[in-house]
Amino acid sequence: MLQMIIPNLWFDTQAEEAAQFYVSVFKDGRIVNVARYPEGSPGPAGTVMTVEFEVNGQRFTAINGGPQFTFDEAISFQITCEDQDELDYFWDSLSAGGEPGPCGWLKDRYGLSWQVVPAGMDDVFNDPDPARAQRAMQAMMQMSKLDIAALRSAADGVSVG
Repeated sequence: MLQMIIPNLWFDTQAEEAAQFYVSVFKDGRIVNVARYPEGSPGPAGTVMTVEFEVNGQRFTAINGGPQFTFDEAISFQITCEDQDELDYFWDSLSAGGEPGPCGWLKDRYGLSWQVVPAGMDDVFNDPDPARAQRAMQAMMQMSKLDIAALRSAADGVSVG
């Protein structure tokens, strides 16, 4: 079935490189199609115009549109991880050549923002016990890459250190 909404990611000239990077990070990634600028178009004829790629069943289009637009934190992609090993893998892979941010956020080497978070944390932050939720939130605010055990310990009121 055709995906109804396909995120389009604007790059200066790195669309193909970025798409290759993303499909290498996600185990179920693949390049679907590469389209090139034809003669008489805005880009140099024969250079990559768009790259359609897919990760974990989600289709994306990477566009070589020029330097006019860049990524910022107003848009990010969230990766929900089942355990610390998976969280560490995505954090380390995506932040390589990029920059870590606070509270599980990072920018990859292309400036695209990601949130790498553990499954079940919404339950902790929405806990009926407001003190438990507050302790978890305060712990998260001190972290860059999230530490699942430390977040759970903080929620439970157990000092880590």
